[in-house]
Amino acid sequence: MDLDFRIAYERHYGELGRKTEAMFQALREGIVNGTLRGGTKLPSSRKLAELYGLSRGSVNAAYDMLIAEGFARAELGSGTFVAAAVSSPGDSEGGNAGAPLALSSWGERLVASKARFGFVESHPWLPFGAGEEQVSFRLRETDAELFPAEAWKSAMHAEIRDMMAAFPAVTAPVEGYLPLREAIARDLRRERGIRAGAANICITNGSMQAIALLTMLLVQPGMPVVVENPAYSGIRRAVTAQGGTLVTAAVDDHGIVPQDWRARLLLVTPTRQYPTGAVLSARRRAELLAWASRQGAVIVEDDYDSELRWGGRPAEPLKALDREERVVYIGTFSKTMFVDLRIGYVVLPDSLLEPFRLAKALLEPHPSALVEQRALAHFIGSGAYAKHVRRMKRIIGRRLLAFREGVEARLARWFRFVPADAGLHMYAEWRGDAESYAELQARCSARGVNWSLGDSLWEGDAAPPCTALFGFAHLREAQISLGGALIEAACMEMMAER
Repeated sequence: MDLDFRIAYERHYGELGRKTEAMFQALREGIVNGTLRGGTKLPSSRKLAELYGLSRGSVNAAYDMLIAEGFARAELGSGTFVAAAVSSPGDSEGGNAGAPLALSSWGERLVASKARFGFVESHPWLPFGAGEEQVSFRLRETDAELFPAEAWKSAMHAEIRDMMAAFPAVTAPVEGYLPLREAIARDLRRERGIRAGAANICITNGSMQAIALLTMLLVQPGMPVVVENPAYSGIRRAVTAQGGTLVTAAVDDHGIVPQDWRARLLLVTPTRQYPTGAVLSARRRAELLAWASRQGAVIVEDDYDSELRWGGRPAEPLKALDREERVVYIGTFSKTMFVDLRIGYVVLPDSLLEPFRLAKALLEPHPSALVEQRALAHFIGSGAYAKHVRRMKRIIGRRLLAFREGVEARLARWFRFVPADAGLHMYAEWRGDAESYAELQARCSARGVNWSLGDSLWEGDAAPPCTALFGFAHLREAQISLGGALIEAACMEMMAER
């Protein structure tokens, strides 16, 4: 591929302000409109980086995103190619573009949100990296070897047999399989101090479905909605798709900073802030509840992974402190089980039970993943789930200790780490400037080490210049220490050359 290769990178960068996303969108546009036809070999990351003044890491991240969405394919030793399946009859030379179809206001806002927040998927972070990966700190699922596959298969097979024996009289209400909701209620009382009955619990297709349904029910166009900054981009996208106005709330090492917001809805991650991992202090919890009482507001509490705690005292959820039925609590099994299980749940105040049930029934009249719901109820009831979580805590706790000693201690001169004793990743801020951070990424990428970036999780100009999310739960202790040593060597090399 020669230097005549041209895509609309500058236009997309002017609109988005993020290099990786701009490169992805420019390449995607070229593929969709037929400029880059199926089978075309894309330039090497080095050539494309030189052509547009980017780091190889940014180009490789854009290629990874194209591959993940099916627009390109990678062939080992040959390069990256445009996927042939992307081409359609309308892409041929001389073909006519289809007439634009009018969308609703909600549809228009949803499409517009992609340019602002990126594509919401199971992994909402933007990775970088090139070449052979020796150690990857990118966010991902936990070590597959930690999952009790045989016990889970036994639970699944047992439920399939029972369901087939009762077929076709196999069903469940729209709010989900009752024994599973009862098991969740028992666990919440025992582990979180949340006193909620099965009648107040609704099973959802992951926590994001719960967030989307709640914003549909609670957000009016133009309505101010308070969200943390930084935060998972899916939350911001759900709010803006409904026409809500984002009111960003600052976050520090003790979680969200309460203010007297003129709003009636807050979405927050108090037990482990995403992505920083900060735990909201008891005083701030009380302040949030007092604010909700004064404003007549609703607080949506997303507790996405605090059950994976390796030390310290478990933080009390806002829902356990709620005395006015103002807190909606969301939980998920995606971290303790596996992402593709797609089972989450929401604990609803009485006043939201029927509206939420009707909204879910509109999108999903019959509960999905009924076999999995039944198997999970069996898995919890047999004690296998509790045993599995205890084992995860023990093993991943050792990996967190290895991270503190092998990465955090080594890199404290160059990164500021936010203290955390739960979850599957650590958050850090680069102490230098953006140029030196990009150089470090390139040097580490050449050594086969990478991590996830936090840029897309910030709203507006409040973001620190350079952030990092280090996933560690999927790595063995030796890999964690090796990764820390390689990053430290790259930092020392940079210092020596300056």
